[in-house]
Amino acid sequence: MTGQLDTASGFRAGRTLPFGVEAVRQLRRRRTAVVAVILTVLPFVLVAAFAIGGGDDDGGGGGQEQRINLMDTATASGLNFASSALFLSAGFLLVIPVALFFGDTVASEAGWSSLRYLLAAPVPRARLLWSKFAVALTFSLAAIVLLPLISLAVGTVAYGWHPLQSPTGSSVPATDALLRLALAVAFVFVSQLVTAGLAFWLSTITDAPLGAVGGAVGLTIVGNLLDAVEALGSWREFLPAHWQYAWADAIQPQLEWTGMIKGTSVSVAYALVLFALAFRGFGRKDVVS
Repeated sequence: MTGQLDTASGFRAGRTLPFGVEAVRQLRRRRTAVVAVILTVLPFVLVAAFAIGGGDDDGGGGGQEQRINLMDTATASGLNFASSALFLSAGFLLVIPVALFFGDTVASEAGWSSLRYLLAAPVPRARLLWSKFAVALTFSLAAIVLLPLISLAVGTVAYGWHPLQSPTGSSVPATDALLRLALAVAFVFVSQLVTAGLAFWLSTITDAPLGAVGGAVGLTIVGNLLDAVEALGSWREFLPAHWQYAWADAIQPQLEWTGMIKGTSVSVAYALVLFALAFRGFGRKDVVS
C-alpha cells in the first residue's frame, strides 16, 4: 500500500527527461549555434592568416618549443594544419564550450526558476543530473571533434593530402597520422573532463550560469598558471594542466604513451571527484528556485 501511495501507477523514473528532449532543448539555444559558428570559422581564419603572413614563421627563440615546431610545419599538409589548429585551441578556446555546456546545466534551470517544477514533475534528482550530464558530455565532445575535423577538411583543400611532416624532417604516413590525430583529439577530450567537472559541480551550487562557467574557466586558468611555476617542481605533475599538451606525443614519428597515460590518470581522477561532489551535493540540496 505504501509503495502505491508513494509512486503513481505507471510512473517510470527512467523515462523522465529523456536524452532526446534535453538534447533538442540545448541544440535550439543560441549559445550552441554561436559555439558551432566560431569553431567552424576558425580554420578559415587561420588559412587566411597563413596566406597573409606568407607561410611558415621561423620563430625567434622564446615560447614553447613544441608550439614553434608545430607552427613551422602547419602548412605542410592538411594533417599538419589540423594538428596546429588543435594546439592553438586546446589550451583555452576548447575550454570555453566545455565549461559553457556543463556550467549551464542546472544553474540555468535555477536561474529561470524552472528547476523546482522539473523536480515536481516529478523528475528524480539523479535522473535530472544524469540526463543533463549526458547531453553536456555529448555536446562537449561534438565541439572538440568539430574543430580538428573542419580544420582537416579546410587544410586538405588548402595544402593537400600528404603525410604528416615532422620539424625534424621525418614524416608519418597519412593513414597512420589520421589515427594518431584521432588519438590526440581523444586525449584532449579526456583532459577537458576536469573543466567539465568543475563547471558541473559549480552549476549545482549556484543559480547563476555565468558564475559556474566563469568559475570553471577561471580555475582552469589558475591551474595553467600554477603549472608555469617551476618552483613547484614535481608537484606540477599532479596538475591536469601539466599534461594538457601530452597529446603532441601522438603525432610524433615515434608514438610515446607515457605522458598521455599519466595525463589521463590525473584528469580522470579529478573529474570523478568533481562529478561525485556534484551528484552528492545536489541530492541533498534544498531547491527553492
